Amino acid sequence: MLPGVRWRCHLWVQLGVLVALFLYSYHLTLQTQRLPPPLRPTLPLSHRQSVTLSDGTFTFHLNLSCYEAQFPQLQRHLCRAVIAEAGVCKRAGGLPLFLLAVKSHPASSGRRAALRRTWARAGVAGGYRLQPLFLMAKTPDARHLSLVRQESSHFRDVVLWDFLESHHNLSLKERCFLQWLHTHCRQAAFVFKGDDDLFMNPQALTGYLRHLPNASLFIHGNIQRHAAVMRRGKYSVSRTLYPLEHYPHFASGGGFVLPGSLVPALYQASLRLPVFPLDDVYLGFLVLAAGLSFSHEKRFRVWGAPKDELQVYRESFTVHGIPPKRMEEVWKGLWSPRQGKEA
Repeated sequence: MLPGVRWRCHLWVQLGVLVALFLYSYHLTLQTQRLPPPLRPTLPLSHRQSVTLSDGTFTFHLNLSCYEAQFPQLQRHLCRAVIAEAGVCKRAGGLPLFLLAVKSHPASSGRRAALRRTWARAGVAGGYRLQPLFLMAKTPDARHLSLVRQESSHFRDVVLWDFLESHHNLSLKERCFLQWLHTHCRQAAFVFKGDDDLFMNPQALTGYLRHLPNASLFIHGNIQRHAAVMRRGKYSVSRTLYPLEHYPHFASGGGFVLPGSLVPALYQASLRLPVFPLDDVYLGFLVLAAGLSFSHEKRFRVWGAPKDELQVYRESFTVHGIPPKRMEEVWKGLWSPRQGKEA
C-alpha cells in the first residue's frame, strides 16, 4: 500500500474510533436521563401526613402531625428498659410457654405480692409452662423504685422502662412490650396480658385455648365492637386528634390473650402507626393494620363478677377489679384441695 493511502486509512480509523466513542457517550447520557430519580429514604413517622385504615364498615384517618403535636412523648420514646429481664422466656422447661404479663405500678407492691401467691407464679397448667412478668415504668418515688429493684432481684420477673407511669403512657407500655416480646420472647406460645387487680383462672383459660380450633390465629378477649368515642372524662380524646365517632374493634385492656405467632405482625404495625393515647384502642389499631382478627369470649369478665361466688370464678377466665385480700380468698377456695398438683 502506498504511504499516502496508508496515512489516509489510519486517519479514517482514528476518526471512526472518535465517532464511536462520541455516540457511545451520547447513548449513555440518554440512558442516564431516562433513569428514575433515586428513591428518597423513608420519612420519619412524624414527617408523614396520615395513615388510613379500613375495616369494611368504617375508614379511619390518623393525622400523624396531630399525634406528634398532642402526644409527642408517645411517638418519640425509644423504649429503653432499666430492668430488662431478657432471659425470662428462656428458662428451662419443655412445655410450650404461656407468658403471664401483668401491667403494674411501682407503688402497687401489695397487689403484686398477692398475685405471686395466687395465679401469677411459675408453674404448669393445661399443658403449658406458666411464667409471670410484671410490666412497669418509673415513678418519682425513690422508695417504690427501690422496692421494685428488690422484687426483681428476688423473683426475676420484672421489666421496668425509663418513662414515667401515667394513664396515657399505658399505650407506650403497650408499644414497648411488643418490642420486648419481639426481641426477647419469640418462643412464647401465648401471652396473657392483664391488670394487677385482675383474677385469672389458669386452668380454665389454658383449657379453652387447648380445645379451641385455630386458637393461635386470633386475639382472645372481651371484644368491644366499634365502641363510641368519649369526649369527656378519663378516657376522652379531642376531636382534633380523632374526629370520628367510633373506634375499630379492640380487646378490653382488663385482660386478653395474644398468640405469640402474631407478635411480629403487631410489632411491625407499631413501627408504622402513631401511638394512640388509650392502650386498648391503640392495640385495636395495630390489629387492624396487621390484618389480624379477634375472638370474643364473655368469660373474660372485664367489668367484674356478676356474683361474688366461687363458682363464677371457677368458670371465668378473668374477673377484673378484685382487691388483693379477696384474690387470695378466691384462690384458696378454688385450689387449696389441689395443692401439689397443677395450678
